[in-house]
Parts: sequence; structure tokens; C-alpha cells
Amino acid sequence: MLRLLYRAWKAPAYAARWLERFALFPQQSLNKPIWVHAVSVGETIAAAPLIKSLQQRYPERDIVVTTMTPTGSERVQALFGDSVFHVYAPYDLPSSVKRFLRKIKPEMLIIMETELWPNIVHCTARSGAPVILANARLSERSARGYQRVRFIAQPMLRGLSRIVAQNAADADRFKLAGAEEGRVVVSGSIKFDFSIDSSITTKSHDLKLQWGKNRPVWIAASTHQGEDQPALDAHKKLLKQWPDALLIIVPRHPERFKSVYQLCTRAGYKTAKRSSKDMLDETVQVLLADTMGELMLFYAAADVAFVGGSLIESGGHNPLEPAALKMPVIMGPHIFNFEGICHELSAAGGLKFVGSAELLADRVGEFFEDEPYRQEVGLAANVVVEANRGALDRLLSEIDACMLPKT
Repeated sequence: MLRLLYRAWKAPAYAARWLERFALFPQQSLNKPIWVHAVSVGETIAAAPLIKSLQQRYPERDIVVTTMTPTGSERVQALFGDSVFHVYAPYDLPSSVKRFLRKIKPEMLIIMETELWPNIVHCTARSGAPVILANARLSERSARGYQRVRFIAQPMLRGLSRIVAQNAADADRFKLAGAEEGRVVVSGSIKFDFSIDSSITTKSHDLKLQWGKNRPVWIAASTHQGEDQPALDAHKKLLKQWPDALLIIVPRHPERFKSVYQLCTRAGYKTAKRSSKDMLDETVQVLLADTMGELMLFYAAADVAFVGGSLIESGGHNPLEPAALKMPVIMGPHIFNFEGICHELSAAGGLKFVGSAELLADRVGEFFEDEPYRQEVGLAANVVVEANRGALDRLLSEIDACMLPKT
């Protein structure tokens, strides 16, 4: 409760719908529901193709989608509207979890990636519903943490009907942490199986016309505190050689929009805010993307992408979205959330690593200066995306195998 109060103070959206976190919401009449849990925005976007496939594959079943964050909740509502039942996930207290299960009566729980909670897994499995960990990943750091609390982790992992891991290394780490070997399979990452909205190209073209079609543009996406200033410092260096360069900066969390805007203006940049529909002419040096759900649009409107959460020890965010758009990708050294994907992109030549603002500027400058090189690196990144599609079908096969017989 204290943490929730603190989050609400930092981000007012956390102050709403508190009762849902204790499974205090009206009783639901749902038909053989499948419960999909995705913690926040990234997991929700990754789960979107899965949820749509489940709706097509099991049209007679209702889909329940839970998240932990307001931004994740907004994504669910934007992507699915009333076609799914959405509430916040219950806190991992036995009373809250049991109340949630009584009201929802799920016939399967699909948990995205690593959002494992002992009571949720235990109580759901005990109810007779299969529990699947989908698109599962476990970093070396998290695996060490699981080893330290093996007395909790092992029973929880053994409550899972199936762990569908992103790659063999993740699968091995789950086994070492205590998962039963026969229940761990490798599917690849379903994050490769997303599609790009056909309207993105038109919308990005319109943006480019506003700020100047031939300007060099780079994006610092999903930035955390401690990454905005390095991006602005890098942009300052770039402006010396490319005075018309534009930086699109996209903070990861909406509660930081105001502080990042102040950071930009204090640094002396002419800054436009997307939410205010400010004039995006050639004099704008920084565009603050302070809206939700438009990241792919901003990627499509840029030439080079830096993916945040990687210059600080946050583990990095998804590099596949810019890669799918044939963009060169730059990341810092902290990539444990996407370690396998990042190394595959790097090995193919589609991702470059940096460790400082100065190196970030140098990398972006290389791509500004040499268009054929930029296209070559972007194409290499895209080839990796296309070569790895198909994980969703493999995951759906495992779901089919675990699905309770129709009654």
C-alpha cells in the first residue's frame, strides 16, 4: 500500500481503481475464460498478436487481460476495447488471488515473459487451470536471484504446466532454477511476430513534411532517467555538423514527460510537444513525444534509433520495432531484458553498441553521413526480424496441448 501511494504521488493514474488490485470488482459472467497477464506496455504489445489469435482460435471463450500498470491498461483498452474483459491483476495476496479466481473462474492462465507471482501460480494451478509462461525469458541476473530463493522459486516453477522459452539459454536457466525439464520448451520470441499498421507510412510521411522532408532525424526511444541528458548532449554535438538535425525523445514513463520537457528547454533547445500539437517546422530541434501509443509512428519518421533503458542498468527495451522498419539500431551496454535478440541483431550487423553520450553522437553521425551504410545496417536488422517469425504458431500449439477438454 505504501508503494502504491508513492507511485500515485509520482504518477496520478495509479490513484485510480485501487479496489481492482484486491480483486474488488463486480462478479463477472464469462464463458470458459482464458486469462492473459501482461505486466505493462511492452508485454501488452507483445501479447497483442497472441490475444488476437486466441480470439480467432477459441471464439466461444472470453479473454481476460490483466496488467499491473496504468500505461499497460491504456494499451489494452486502445488495442482491444470491449472485446476483452480487462482489470488490474490482483496483488499476490492469497485472499485477493482467491477472490479473483472465484469471480473470473479462468480455465487457463497465460503469463507473459517473467511476471511470476507465487500465490497467483499456486492458486490458479490448484484450481485445476493450466498455467503457461509464454515468451518466457530469464536473465542471468534474475536466475541468480531465483537460486537465492530456490525454496520459493522451485515450487512456483513446478506449478507451471508449460514454460515456453524464447531461446535455449532461457530454457536452461529455468531448468537450473527448478523447473521440470519435460515442461520446458523453446519457441523463439513472439515479439518477432508483430505486424506494422499500414497507415504508419502515410502518417510518418506527413510528419516529415511538417519538419522538413530531408532533415536528418534520430530518435531516443523509451528513455529512463539518466538517459535523457546523454541524448541531449549527443544531439548538441550532432548539431555542430548537422545544424538542421532533429531529435525525437520518447520518455518511457508518462510521469516524466514534464521533467524531460524542462530538461530540453533548460538546455536551450527549441522543443515542441506532440501533445500540444506544436508547430513542427524546420526550427524545432527537439520533439518531445509525450503521447501514448505512437512509438512506431516516431520510429517510422526517423532515420536512426537509439533504444533506451540500456545506458542505465534497466535492461533495455525492444529493438525489434525499429529493426522491422529497416532502421539501424543503437543501444547501450545494459541489454539483459533482450540479451539474445540484441546479440543476434549485433552479430548480423543490424545493431551497434555504445557506452556514452559522445559515442552515441559518433554512431548517429556515422549513419547521418553515409546513407548506403545506414541502409545496409537497417536491412541487416530487418533480415533478423523476418528470419525469426513463427514463434507465435509454436506457442499456440503448446497452448492447444494444455487446453482443458471442452465440457
